[in-house]
Amino acid sequence: MTTAKRFEDLEVWQRAKELTSLIYRLSSSAAFARDFGLRDQMRRASVSVMSNIAEGFESQTQVLFIQFLGRAKGSAGELRAQLYIAFEQEYITGDEFRSAISLAELCSKQLARLILYLESQPNSRRMREEGVAYDV
Repeated sequence: MTTAKRFEDLEVWQRAKELTSLIYRLSSSAAFARDFGLRDQMRRASVSVMSNIAEGFESQTQVLFIQFLGRAKGSAGELRAQLYIAFEQEYITGDEFRSAISLAELCSKQLARLILYLESQPNSRRMREEGVAYDV
C-alpha cells in the first residue's frame, strides 16, 4: 500500500467526498429539501464519513486513526439506511438510489480494507509527518 502524505491522497477520502457531493445534490431537490430532518441528517452522515477519515489521519496514533475510520464506516452505514427512506418517500429515483447506495457501499468496503491493513501493521503505532520541522 502506498504511503499517503495527506488525507486528501487517500482514495477512500476522495470517494467519501464524492459521496458527500452526491448527497448534497440529491437532497436539494424540491420535496427532499423540505424534509429538513432527513435532509440534514443525511448531509451530516455523509460529511461525517469524510471528516472522520481526515480527523483520524491527522490524529497522533494509528490506534486513533483506526477508531476514526470505524466511526466513518458507521456513518456510511447510517447513510445507507437513510437512503432507503429517501427512496421509499420518493425523494430520489431508483437510479439515484442505486448510485448513492453503491458509492456508500464502496466507501464502507474501502474503510474496512484500510482498517484491516492498519491493524496488520503492528510496528506503525505513530503517525509521522515527513519533512516538517517544528520550532518550539
